[in-house]
Amino acid sequence: MHVAQSSGGGVSRVVASLATGQLASGDRVVVACLPNSGLSAAAARCGAEVLAWRATREPGHELPREVRDLYQLIKSVRPDIVHLHSSKAGLAGRLVVRGRLPTVFQPHAWSFNAVGGGLRIASIHWERAGARWAHQVVCVSEAERAQGVAAKVAAPYTVIPNGIDVDHFGLTEPAARADARLRLGMAPSDPLAVCVGRLCRQKGQDVLLNAWQDIGDRVPGARLVLVGDGPYRELLRHRAPADVVFTGEVGDPRDWYLAADLVVLPSRWEGMALAPLEAMASGRAVVVTDVPGALESLPPGHAGRMLVPRGDPRALADAVTALLPDRTACDDLGRQGRAHVRRHHDVSSMLERTEAAYQAARTTRRPAARGRASRTATRRTPVSAVRRGRSGSAEPDAARERAR
Repeated sequence: MHVAQSSGGGVSRVVASLATGQLASGDRVVVACLPNSGLSAAAARCGAEVLAWRATREPGHELPREVRDLYQLIKSVRPDIVHLHSSKAGLAGRLVVRGRLPTVFQPHAWSFNAVGGGLRIASIHWERAGARWAHQVVCVSEAERAQGVAAKVAAPYTVIPNGIDVDHFGLTEPAARADARLRLGMAPSDPLAVCVGRLCRQKGQDVLLNAWQDIGDRVPGARLVLVGDGPYRELLRHRAPADVVFTGEVGDPRDWYLAADLVVLPSRWEGMALAPLEAMASGRAVVVTDVPGALESLPPGHAGRMLVPRGDPRALADAVTALLPDRTACDDLGRQGRAHVRRHHDVSSMLERTEAAYQAARTTRRPAARGRASRTATRRTPVSAVRRGRSGSAEPDAARERAR
């Protein structure tokens, strides 16, 4: 059972990819997420069972209700494995399950990276406490795992780099850029930079706009497209010059990757972003910030041209200006990036490693919930995980026997 609050963006694409592969292997797959969201639609299209879990992005006064609702959903599904994606699902899900079922928590970037001061300290303390209720913590990069270790989050870690459908993004032909620009209504020869990501503080589009004035002055005819939607949309629109295009939410960004000369992602924090992987699979050069996972996602030896300090508009402008007008150099970097992604970030590898993490979660012993609240929850609803075999038959799981 996958649980995610995120309704779109990279997390939803990872969950949809996992669900698709697991269904193809004969598993029963249930996805609990926001109703009428991009993830709910994608999960339904691939054949997963979709349950509505109404949860806000930030912890707040709705949290008790969100925990109760998720408790009822897990009770009704009786899952073999609970896979919690990102901080909000990780918070609510671990409060519900508390180690009584094999639980996999995947931060997709640690919660404490998003806040500062007292909230950061509180978030670190929660992650340390919540780790006891995770049988596996899946990090998408070695750098993300190292952040958890440095914060003294003691957990059984597994590193599984993000994977993408390289065939979907890699079906490029010599005329792919021109054809994509024609479909999208973009001029065929303008130097085009594209940024794909949720419009929010994490993705750093405000830093890119700060750099864009300088880029526009130095690269005649340059255009910038921001692909996505989010809470920063109006703020960014107010600050953006006339040559910046806002697409809104896009179901499949492939055409925008194909249309681009250069894909830019100026994130403030990540675990390992999907957009650069998708862009490179499409044969496009990228410029990214030195957030966790970024260096691991790039072809070896190219960090000097493709990696810049986070939060530094001048460095970002210099890197983009050096590459954007040079289509030959961009295409050469794109070809190398495509070969790198095919070797190291195919979705099939992610699926195999995730299944191995599930097997490890079934055999990893973690402290179960104790105290009155735990005994009451178990008395009302005996935890009964059921392994659905490839034939659809139900087999008692070891976790079910232990919970009795």
